[in-house]
Amino acid sequence: MSDRLDLVPHHYGGDGFVGRLDDALTKAGLGGKRLSSADLAPLDQFHARGLAATMELAEAVNIQPREKVIDIGSGLGGPSRYLAANYGCHVSGVDLSPTFVEAANYLAERAELSHKVDYRRADALALPFKDESFDVGWMQHVAMNIAKRDRLYAEVFRVLRSGGRFAIYDVIATGKDVIFPVPWSRTPETSFLLTPDDMFTALVEQGFEILSWTDHSEAAIKGFDEQRLVRAPGTPPIVGLHLAMGPEFREMAANLERNLRERRVGLVQAIMRRP
Repeated sequence: MSDRLDLVPHHYGGDGFVGRLDDALTKAGLGGKRLSSADLAPLDQFHARGLAATMELAEAVNIQPREKVIDIGSGLGGPSRYLAANYGCHVSGVDLSPTFVEAANYLAERAELSHKVDYRRADALALPFKDESFDVGWMQHVAMNIAKRDRLYAEVFRVLRSGGRFAIYDVIATGKDVIFPVPWSRTPETSFLLTPDDMFTALVEQGFEILSWTDHSEAAIKGFDEQRLVRAPGTPPIVGLHLAMGPEFREMAANLERNLRERRVGLVQAIMRRP
């Protein structure tokens, strides 16, 4: 199967997204407010367990003030803005979707964080940065769209300084067939999951030292259960991921939950280090 990166941007966003987003923020009573991570969490934390998972990953990778972070597959910028606001670091985000890059920059302005975050459209397999530019690499639910995992991890290794850390939170394969559509792909054509062993090997082969490796599959299932308790069925928030993904998102999220419960996929959180 080819690495169809050309198809990936069409899965995310859509024409007029920033306008729809602005309207939704106004309807939610956020039109004139300085936006916070809590305000935007239903929209811009595009991964299982949302903001809670971002907070856990940030704590695990131990980001320090004034460190430079690269967020690969930054999406709408939720994690990067959380890191910048809470850890005093500077985050550069890259994403294939021009719609998401535009929206991330818009939301950074609304959060008054444009001086601490920046976003650009770029390919994760050819990052537009010099060698050893960053202290921390960050990736949440991104690698599933990338078949050439060796090139991806090699690029992250290249742009990290010696001693730099790499934090990932990704979906993994279990050997069973995945039910589509899912949040990262409507069809198998743009889904490239690795087993934990294959992911571990790919990272080590590019030179990374593995500092921690934790299965978060059960935590994600519990997260779905908790979300069901606090939100009535069929009532998505005014500002939510359906704005970016369209009416299919409800089915995508339901399929992710089913895939996790049936052990068709899993979730791993890992921290690596460049020697």
